Amino acid sequence: DGCQVVVTPAGVPRKPGMTRDDLFNTNASIVKNLVAACAEACPKACLLIISNPVNSTVPIASEVLKSKGVYDPKKLFGVTTLDVVRARTFIAQAKGLDVNKVTIPVIGGHAGTTIVPLISRAEPKVSFPDAERDALTNRIMFGGDEVVKAKAGGGSATLSMAFAGAEFADKVMAALDGKTGITECTFVESTVTSSKFFSSPVTLGKNGVEQIHGYGEVNAYEQKLINDMLPDLTAQVEKGIKWAQENK
Repeated sequence: DGCQVVVTPAGVPRKPGMTRDDLFNTNASIVKNLVAACAEACPKACLLIISNPVNSTVPIASEVLKSKGVYDPKKLFGVTTLDVVRARTFIAQAKGLDVNKVTIPVIGGHAGTTIVPLISRAEPKVSFPDAERDALTNRIMFGGDEVVKAKAGGGSATLSMAFAGAEFADKVMAALDGKTGITECTFVESTVTSSKFFSSPVTLGKNGVEQIHGYGEVNAYEQKLINDMLPDLTAQVEKGIKWAQENK
């Protein structure tokens, strides 16, 4: 009761060969029940959804909150920080940079090809030959699969997700506390693209989302990645909305 921030990492992890979407049925019910409880106990809290598949569970959360009459799109976030953490890490390793000084927007969604790292927008500026850029982009997109495979049935990313989740929660809490100028990539209700939910840089404030930014200028390679994945992202979002409406 009275919580200002609720983080939901609950749900079953992936095993080798599973996509995040394979977790849908189990985790959809878990998210629905948790969010319904939040709607009763702390309807004004910022909800940070980690439970996969984020591309569908965040839309489910929005529908549950709407059904309870307490939906505030400024307070619902899909945590995609792990994609940013991976992008910063892999770029820093490839170029011998200090990871703490590397920034890069990662936009779209939080599954496979819906994860689009904007390497052209990285700071400091970096460039890669096409083959290396392709491999790096693929590794950022499918970094989670790499972990699932390495754990050989022992689960999915845990420590890295905990780190990323804590990073994002800290930023949300700092903004709620009045700190200004905090901008993070996060999966929110959005008009940036045709998808109802989309991850792009978002300025955080005292009431959650303060401003949703577009993804800015991108190169032709990145624009193609965005165009190609949008139908998949839209379908995953719609799947969550439909499920929530059919399972009230």
